[in-house]
Amino acid sequence: MTIDALLLILIVSATAVLFVDPFATSSTPADDELFFPPLADSSDISYFFGNYDLDGLHWALTNIFARSARNPNVSKELPQELVARGGGVTYTSEYKLKHDLAQAQYLLKYFKSKDPERAVYFESKVIPIYEKVLANIPPLDKLEKTKGLYAFTKEDYSLGIADVYNKGLFMTTADELDPNWRQHELLNEQLDFDAIQKEWFGDNAAGYSNEEMSTAASSPIPGVVVIDNLLDQRTLSLIRELLLKNTWWYQTKTPLEFGKYVGSYIDDGMHDPVLLELAKELHTKMPRIMNGHHLKYMWAYKYDSEWESGINLHADEAAVNVNIWISTEGADLQEDDYGGGLVVYTAKPKLSWDFQSYNTNTDFVRKKLLEPSNFANVTVKHQPNRCVMFDSALFHQTDKYRFKNGYENGRINLTLLFGEMKKGTSKEEL
Repeated sequence: MTIDALLLILIVSATAVLFVDPFATSSTPADDELFFPPLADSSDISYFFGNYDLDGLHWALTNIFARSARNPNVSKELPQELVARGGGVTYTSEYKLKHDLAQAQYLLKYFKSKDPERAVYFESKVIPIYEKVLANIPPLDKLEKTKGLYAFTKEDYSLGIADVYNKGLFMTTADELDPNWRQHELLNEQLDFDAIQKEWFGDNAAGYSNEEMSTAASSPIPGVVVIDNLLDQRTLSLIRELLLKNTWWYQTKTPLEFGKYVGSYIDDGMHDPVLLELAKELHTKMPRIMNGHHLKYMWAYKYDSEWESGINLHADEAAVNVNIWISTEGADLQEDDYGGGLVVYTAKPKLSWDFQSYNTNTDFVRKKLLEPSNFANVTVKHQPNRCVMFDSALFHQTDKYRFKNGYENGRINLTLLFGEMKKGTSKEEL
């Protein structure tokens, strides 16, 4: 059952269930359990967003999340979709558990002055469990059969890993961190959104060579726009704090296949009102670009600073991709040959290609699409609060990066997807 159907049955009340933390003694009510689907999908998100019903969207996502296995007080299985994309609770990777340990240590410092009881919980239980289980994980070259994933053992479970791993151990909100955030614009008020929309549609794109295309600081091609200082500084700090503090980073990738980065998603905890309002402001400020394209999905990724490659070549199933770097200022080492940003190619999937074929067979894409175009692209260097907005059907990949070590120094991107993908032409189908 989708959320739009259940809203015909349920009445939104002021007592909507909020996330239950490890210190709560009551469990979530079960009376209306059957009315909530196990997971929201993109059509549910678009349904609410189409009417700018952000309160309804937040209410629905919060209720689903509160009733999920992320809640330490709920005993149930995760939806298979979350497990399949790397968010399960029976396996991990070394870099993912290192991230969780570093976050727990970061939170411990915060709790010692703000919440002594929670500090004791993290210091006496969460951190020791992570440390002990981390010591059990073999080196990466010993995990080739699982492409770097590690399945928890009986010893790990006896240590208590099931009580803490991939749980919402701490979930703060923008309202708690900054009660006045709604009183100011989230986007930089100095930006000229009319000019940005003109650039998107190609009014400023003429006269660039292929060489200039690959190095331009702002985009020389239609459907790709670079926006510096997109967010108001208060917004940037607030969103960065949410991404550093909240334990909603549940996804691990197979490191030997896809690299080392953790993921957080709108349908699995990352649905704070400030993020939904950001989507609305982007949508209303650029009506020509966003016309007919409702919010479809949202995620954030944090990258391991000990690695140097991010997301492989791919295209996303959306019309407009808004990619914002939330990383801490000064964390990017800015070394030669390490732009740390994004490479956006000018090629799209053919009409007949399906998602699986063009996002897994990257060698085929490079040979049949990118090579004939001489790998024409726009390469955008990383910079905090820089946004790359582009036609989401364009193939793209993370540029090589080098960032300082330390939990607060990791490369972080926030991505919002709007609308449905428009693939390339049917000419010269392969």
